[in-house]
This record gives sequence, structure tokens and C-alpha cells, in this order.
Amino acid sequence: MRIGIVVGMAAEAAEAAAPSAALAASLRPLVFVAGRRPGRAQEGARQLLAQGAAALLSFGVAGGLDPTLKPGDAVLASAVTAPDGMAIETDPNWRRRLERQLAGRAREGAIAGADRMIATRAEKAALARTSRALAVDMESHQVARAAAAAGVPFMALRVIVDGAERDLPRAALAGLAPDGTTRPFAVVARLLLRPWELPRLAALAGDSRRALAALGRLAADLGPAFGLLV
Repeated sequence: MRIGIVVGMAAEAAEAAAPSAALAASLRPLVFVAGRRPGRAQEGARQLLAQGAAALLSFGVAGGLDPTLKPGDAVLASAVTAPDGMAIETDPNWRRRLERQLAGRAREGAIAGADRMIATRAEKAALARTSRALAVDMESHQVARAAAAAGVPFMALRVIVDGAERDLPRAALAGLAPDGTTRPFAVVARLLLRPWELPRLAALAGDSRRALAALGRLAADLGPAFGLLV
């Protein structure tokens, strides 16, 4: 059974695909990079289903809503809550297998979906109160909807990149292109207008490396099927 993996960034796609690099192309997971375009994750999930994916995984980094979660901590979704309040549970069998494989290395709980970047401490705190979620990202709720509509198993596995106590530097928000690649020159240009953000940007860059490394370890440990029974 092939799985379809939806990520937000090209760097996340590289981590998701690494464990299957030695496999024949027909056995590798199908990966779609949503970037920052609204609705792209759901569209991509549907494309993966049309290409033969029999289950969908939302994989990548997330913003922390629970203040006890730090950069590099993993969150295994029990459910995903959309901005309209709709909650979609993840597949229980798949979740139990991941629980056993991860053996306490991931916190289990809800993930909140957002249609825009949740960038400030105040926004994170407000979303934490209304959603009771551990983390937030921009893809999981869209992938969950596509999976629910198709009647296929769905799971979300995310790693914290920015904690609940952090305001994201505005310069960092310019760093992701619509196709999911990075735009370093756009960040530098924004930073020239806001040079006081440099220390926070440097800290975020370090946490991003930590989060991506954690994603890579999860992918390597779980293998090409990411815990799905095949």
C-alpha cells in the first residue's frame, strides 16, 4: 500500500523521501509540496490519491501552541481541527502502530489547522484556547478533509519549529516561496528594513535546522511506510 505525503516545504519533502531513496520508484511514497498557496494541500492530496495513494500523511514542521513543547519535539495527531471548528480524527490503527514505534518520542494530541501563518504569541495563545490543540500548521486540516472525502486512512506527524512563546520575525515570513522553496534574498531584503530582527531570525534558523533534523530521524526510524500496515 503506497502512502501519499503532503508537506509544506521542499526541505520537508527531502526528509520524507530519504528513507525510500533505495526503493524502486513504484514502491516509494508519493510526495506533494504545498508551499504557501491556500488550498494547495487539499488539491495536492487529491492528486496523490489519483496517482494511487491509499492513505494520506501530513508531515513536516509546525508551530507550538502548548508552551511545554520545544523546537524539535514531535506531535502525533489524535485529530485535526479545521479553522471552521470541524474536527477529523486520525486513523486509530495507524496511530496505535506509530505510538508503539515512537515509544514515547512524540506527544499525542490535536493539531489545529490554519489558513494563514500564526506568527505571534498572542495568536498562538488565542488558538490554543479555542482549539485545545498542541500545535498548528497550514496543511494538516486540508489533507484530513481530502482523506475523509475519499474514505482513506489519514495521519499527521509534525515537529515543532517555533514555540508558543515566540513571535516569528516578519523577515522570516518572506522566506517561503509559493512552491515551497526558500527565498533567502527576500529574507535579506526584508531584514535590511528590520535589522533589529537579526538575533531572532538567527535563533529561528537554528531551531529550523533542529526541527528538520528531528523530521529526518523520524522518517528514518519509521521507514518508507511511516508505520502504516502494508
